[in-house]
Amino acid sequence: MRSLPLPLALTARLLPVAVLASAGWALTSGPFAAAPTADHKSSQKKTSTASAPSTSAATKTFTASPAPCTSVPTATLKSLVPGAKTAGQEIPSTDKSVRRTCSWNALKGFDYRWLDVSYEIKESDQAAQKAYEGRIADKSGGGAVPGLGDSAYSVVNLTTEDKQQTREGVVIARASNAVVIITYNGSDFETKKAPGTDEINKGAIKAAKAAVAALEDGQKG
Repeated sequence: MRSLPLPLALTARLLPVAVLASAGWALTSGPFAAAPTADHKSSQKKTSTASAPSTSAATKTFTASPAPCTSVPTATLKSLVPGAKTAGQEIPSTDKSVRRTCSWNALKGFDYRWLDVSYEIKESDQAAQKAYEGRIADKSGGGAVPGLGDSAYSVVNLTTEDKQQTREGVVIARASNAVVIITYNGSDFETKKAPGTDEINKGAIKAAKAAVAALEDGQKG
């Protein structure tokens, strides 16, 4: 079968994406501070006692992302992205402890499918919640996904370029200090139509459940 040209929007997605991320560092007093004078011993003792709880508050549930390319079971990948190499392709990252993403895509016959699984590890639950809220604010028209992480949201949109439709589903989930983002889309290059909303939404949610489970299983190990 002769190869078919992909729409510009889909072709652009095949380019590597490097995501810059930075992790914060908790600062604590060291053993090299000057010894306190007698007049300041009591006040310094109070200060040290008051600051002690911050160490425990900084504890993170997840300290690193799981390997994203093994986060979705093979059977699930074959059903969502027929014809794709199940090994996937991990997108380069400046810091894999902070963000990791894996992509799968394939054209089988005239049907094209693309799946992204991305993990973002934040310094705290509060930071993850802020990132989660910021992402869903940019994705209006969706709804909550019950029973997925601490909170989750899904949305499906249809786009048309050069008369070719593409339907894309995005699921954003927060689990403690981690944010999981799933992107799943598809097109039919013969009919120029896109898969149904229900198919794309359910596929994205299925991948999200597997990705969150992989995150939690990694933390247990």
